[in-house]
Amino acid sequence: MTPLAPSWRWFGASDPIPLSHIAQTGARHIVTSVYDVPPGMPWSADHVSPVRDAIKAAGLTWSVVESIPVTDEIKTRSGAWRAHVDAWKTSLLAVGAAGVPVVCYNFMPVLDWTRTELNWAYPGGSQALRFDAVDCAAYDIVVLEREGADADYSDAMADRARDRAATFSDPQRQALEHAILSGLPGADRGYTRDEFRQRLAWYDEIDADALRSNLTDFMAEVVPVAAEAGILLAIHPDDPPFPLFGLPRVVSVAGDYERFIDRVPHPANGITMCTGSLGARSDNDLIAMTAAMADRVHFAHLRNVGREPDGSFYESEHLNGDVPMVDVVALLMRENARRVAAGSAPIPYRPDHGHIIGPDADGAFNPGYTFAGRLRGLGELQGLMAGLSANGAGT
Repeated sequence: MTPLAPSWRWFGASDPIPLSHIAQTGARHIVTSVYDVPPGMPWSADHVSPVRDAIKAAGLTWSVVESIPVTDEIKTRSGAWRAHVDAWKTSLLAVGAAGVPVVCYNFMPVLDWTRTELNWAYPGGSQALRFDAVDCAAYDIVVLEREGADADYSDAMADRARDRAATFSDPQRQALEHAILSGLPGADRGYTRDEFRQRLAWYDEIDADALRSNLTDFMAEVVPVAAEAGILLAIHPDDPPFPLFGLPRVVSVAGDYERFIDRVPHPANGITMCTGSLGARSDNDLIAMTAAMADRVHFAHLRNVGREPDGSFYESEHLNGDVPMVDVVALLMRENARRVAAGSAPIPYRPDHGHIIGPDADGAFNPGYTFAGRLRGLGELQGLMAGLSANGAGT
């Protein structure tokens, strides 16, 4: 049985983990982007080809672009949004001409993926990423002082947030703000507190229905171009998959996927199955969602989370958490076998958000993108797939 295609996130020439080290991991496919072009500007062959050639020279294959940034102008359909959509289309054509078959992107307003702690003490001595719902509310209500923030939380949560904020030292407050606003790897940018307030104001008139409409309108424009370029689009779910700082998030639950796939049913319109993002919500049935959308999965982020009752979660070990990883991977393998038998390429996946373990603590890395931590995750996932294959899963 053919396993999914193992890949690795690389952040370009500035990544402290070079391609020569990635080539030693067992991952044969690279997930990366063009990092020297500002969001909203078009990519050309002169931008894309050197990235492809560097990856090829390392004996690897560029299989996924993650991502072509979707600007807030596009999400709000304001300012220079038309020029930004046209630039996105131009970038798709450049990516297709370079032979990269999948583009992952997201539609999260203002903030990309969000955590409140970057080195949370995990049992056993490693360190992990964490989203603390109380800390986030404390930042929103007390530090940011967002107008109307109290109304977005229960009375009990607002009280807990104020109590928590009262305990913050200046370094703790600064570390929390840095984690939320600095722009985690892959994000378009970071913000100062005032810049963040200003950007939030862009969405004052944008509710969830309006954002959904803007998303499907965007898809209706770019999916045909992707198909023309030979590209599969794979939208990434919201992370976390619920509203933050008064901002709607509209790629969080099964119904969200059903809406935009029904609106733009072309096979090129697909998803990134991020088990950790979707798994942060206890009401997301990952097994049912994977079974229902397997034919739309063009890329997978495989990671696990431990959920807490108040909405907090932390990045757990890849095979140890609240995500039913064995069942989800078995379903993806079954779909993968169908595609390979039909002559299509296997589904690329990458281990996501490794812990800080062993030598990682003494080296340089992007938050969540350690070397040893992700290598452990890759090994665990490869072993899982080998075991499932040997036992007939995915047939």
